[in-house]
Amino acid sequence: MNGVSAADRTGAIGRLGDQIRGAVFVPGDSGFDVACAGFQTGYRHRPSVVVQATGAEDVAAAVAHAAAHGLPVAVQATGHGLSVPLDGGLLIDTGRMTGVTVDPAARTARIAAGTRVAAVIDAAARYGLAPLNGSSPDVGAVGYLLGGGLGLLARQFGYAADHVRAVDVVTADGRLRHVTAEHDPDLFWALRGAGANFGAVTAVEVDLVPVSRIYGGELTFDMARVPHLLESYRQWTMTLPEELTSSVSTIHYPDVSAVPAPLRDRHVAHVRIAYTGDTRTGEELVAPLRAAGPGLLDTLGEMPYTECADIYHDPAYPHAYLGDNVLVREFDAEAAACLAEAAGPGAAVRCVLDIRHLGGALSRAPKVPNAVGHREARYLVRVLTPLAGTSTEEARAAHRKVLDTLAPARLGRFLNLVYGPRAADQPPGDFWEHADHRRLTALKAHYDPANLFRCNYNILPEPRAQNQRGADQD
Repeated sequence: MNGVSAADRTGAIGRLGDQIRGAVFVPGDSGFDVACAGFQTGYRHRPSVVVQATGAEDVAAAVAHAAAHGLPVAVQATGHGLSVPLDGGLLIDTGRMTGVTVDPAARTARIAAGTRVAAVIDAAARYGLAPLNGSSPDVGAVGYLLGGGLGLLARQFGYAADHVRAVDVVTADGRLRHVTAEHDPDLFWALRGAGANFGAVTAVEVDLVPVSRIYGGELTFDMARVPHLLESYRQWTMTLPEELTSSVSTIHYPDVSAVPAPLRDRHVAHVRIAYTGDTRTGEELVAPLRAAGPGLLDTLGEMPYTECADIYHDPAYPHAYLGDNVLVREFDAEAAACLAEAAGPGAAVRCVLDIRHLGGALSRAPKVPNAVGHREARYLVRVLTPLAGTSTEEARAAHRKVLDTLAPARLGRFLNLVYGPRAADQPPGDFWEHADHRRLTALKAHYDPANLFRCNYNILPEPRAQNQRGADQD
């Protein structure tokens, strides 16, 4: 609250506290640091006030307060996706707004803002259903959906955002809206794929799919013994049915006791697989990969969908990391070799390389269009670096070296899998198609002209659209 006296600031915070059923914290309060903390420890929100919301009414009161005092707003459930820290302003912590309600007849789930993916998986499984979740069960389900949602079954069912039916969101005017394809269709289009740019989401309604078991797990190879593994994987993906979604990642493991013995001091490739068909066919489909060379570990087999987190084994402990990605039309044998070298054990900065096979349903527009872009991409290539002992600048330079290998085939980036502030040389709208980005800037001018929700990969309000609306209202 720039230009506001300490007494007025205290009074305003007190009035906000009177409207909130949850808790309100300011710096120095017991509980403030915990309320600000998230899974991502490399960056941290440092707000002037935190609202620990317990329901939509708390969120609406917090946004109205921020608008009245010109405060930027950030929303955090788990902090996995924290990339643009809030410095001053108001942080809405939705972590206490949890709950899942499943309608088995409609095959839908209503998910509260702070709910983690694991809770949705468990609730849906009681009815033989599953959400279109990603690799980690610990992330916030709503933030994942707003960013597009690239899931374990993505090639068969498409982006998770394609299956959102309704969104409850508090927009910058403090109004709680129930947004659907029929009501506020433009905002509904924008919310599904444009992240948190358009408001504070309090709940979503999303489709579930009739999946209760899969053939899945991982094959692990020593890259020193199977140096052609990335090329073998690329060729293998060219023959797969849409019911099989996979990825390959490479990482160099240190020689420490915390690492499983077969992986210590090795540059390892993990091929992760999720297939909804029968186990016999799954075994036939993966046979060419098993034949690529001697493996270190093989966990492939039939599993209940509730155990899908065992495919990726994403870390559940908070840590610091930087990550980026590119969506590409294709990559060839030469690019595969360059990627293996650039992210290999000889790299100056430790990099985890992750290549995800796209296509299938991901390449098709959903029945109700949304802002998720670059659907013609055949692969997503992600690079990630833990920041323990490595600076953001060093990691970013290493990532650029890896991803520049794919520059000729580059289409853009995917919002969910970017971790860290935008670099000065990165285009602000490369998550979306050019025309879609223009449409988003015009919608931003309508729903958030003051850019209250800017602590994200920000879509700036389009000035001409803003000015035109002002003229229309005169």
